[in-house]
Amino acid sequence: RGWWGWGGLWSWHRWCAGTGRPADPPPFPAAPLSGARTMSRGAPAAVTLPCMWTPHPVNRMHPTSDSPRFAAALVAVVALLAAVPAAAQTGTGMEDPPALDALVDFSRGVSDLRVAVTRYQEDRAALLRRYDIPLSPIRRERLRSFYRGWQGALSAMDFDGLNHEGQIDYVLLRNRLAFELEMLDQEEEAVGEMAPLIPFTRTLERLQEARRERLSVDARAVADTLHRVGREVEALTASLRENGADAPAVRAVTAERAARQVDDLLRMLEGWYGYFAGYDPLFTWWVPEPYQRLTDALTAHAQAIRDRYVGDAASGPVIGDPIGEEGLRAHLANEMIPYTAEELIAIAEAEFAWMEEELVRAAREMGYGDDWRAAQEAVKQLAVDPGEKPAVVRELERQSVDFIGERDWITIPPLAAEVWRMEMMSPERQRVAPFFLGGEVIRISYPTDEMTHDEKLMSMRGNNPHFNRATVHHELIPGHHLQGFMTDRYNGHRDLFSTPFWGEGWALYWEMILWENEFPRGPEDRIGMLFWLSLIHI
Repeated sequence: RGWWGWGGLWSWHRWCAGTGRPADPPPFPAAPLSGARTMSRGAPAAVTLPCMWTPHPVNRMHPTSDSPRFAAALVAVVALLAAVPAAAQTGTGMEDPPALDALVDFSRGVSDLRVAVTRYQEDRAALLRRYDIPLSPIRRERLRSFYRGWQGALSAMDFDGLNHEGQIDYVLLRNRLAFELEMLDQEEEAVGEMAPLIPFTRTLERLQEARRERLSVDARAVADTLHRVGREVEALTASLRENGADAPAVRAVTAERAARQVDDLLRMLEGWYGYFAGYDPLFTWWVPEPYQRLTDALTAHAQAIRDRYVGDAASGPVIGDPIGEEGLRAHLANEMIPYTAEELIAIAEAEFAWMEEELVRAAREMGYGDDWRAAQEAVKQLAVDPGEKPAVVRELERQSVDFIGERDWITIPPLAAEVWRMEMMSPERQRVAPFFLGGEVIRISYPTDEMTHDEKLMSMRGNNPHFNRATVHHELIPGHHLQGFMTDRYNGHRDLFSTPFWGEGWALYWEMILWENEFPRGPEDRIGMLFWLSLIHI
């Protein structure tokens, strides 16, 4: 199913609980990339978590077995495996207390590269703390050296000599190193584009670099530098505000990046200044006045850049930070997604067409004809009274867990079912997160007495019980809470390879399983679940 065309791949690498061997690979169905949709009513094989599983393979948008994309798709299995706990390969249960013998058996099969991956993560994190100037060329070169060194060490290993889990980590780490190097190249290009607006950056970065090199400070020389750069910044700002022909011709995106870089420089200077001021008498005598002048000039310069190139963020267009065609290609390769951006857009358009068909079908059942928007508005009006929302969440959680349990699809660890909690979301946070958030704690969006009348109505419309039919199981069980419960306990070193195709993919995957097995009880529930499917596809 478009984004969920990995079903057969997951099945191919399913490891049934307690068997100790992988299931036989099913045939991969060959289907063209098109708007055609096959609605299956399949159910996942009954397994005990932790175990890898999928529904039966169905005719979805797989590449053909003799295509380059098929080979790439096989590699994508590795990424998916890395995300799922390696406990999927044992019969380890989640008893309270756990069966320790089973955990010992599991530990004997962990990745040969587990310690190496952890070492890589910790060493990289230490370097980022040490080289803490964003976009600095010194940092880029140090990281390039680090990544290339790991590439060399990895290529010198005997891949065939690693156990299966180790081979997975090998491929994942190799892929990540190539991605990190490409990101450094793109960062360097972006810095060059910003340079005409902020040519003074390297002079200021060297102040912090000297501090990180543990060098003594020459207070008078530093004061001279700050004074000179402050005047330079003031002149650049004046040039931008005069709207003259000499102002650099840059895109709004580049200008916003430059303004954010000035913001970062101000934060860097604040830490640098605080390290010496008050502790070094000469520094405290020479530096405060030019430092204050410089920080005022930088603040004004960032605003001048935004005023000239970006506009009023409150009323104008939102200026994002697009990564461009090459950046998108690199990110898709890093995620092991064997589709081009154009193919992904085509898949999404086909998904939207299917959703609209389903919305129309539900609208007709509700008596609204083909006007699914009117039907959706009617569903939004079915909100419960204030104060009753926690009871709705409890009931929907019970229904989803019972629905799964009755079908013996997946074993839910008792502790996972026991420890989840509810909290109410603040009015302030609801302005940016108007729907539920979840994990071990599900955060409920619903009106409070502090909201305006319009805000109360909006919160109720967007969090009616039929919309919640998708959000509760998405956030709790079998969604993010169960997902986090397992990944916190198994193969935590693979957090390095986290991906939204696993993070949101798992919860959305279950939305589709429940949809296809008639978890929605009527047209109102179907409209609610389709609302969330459409948002996630956007």
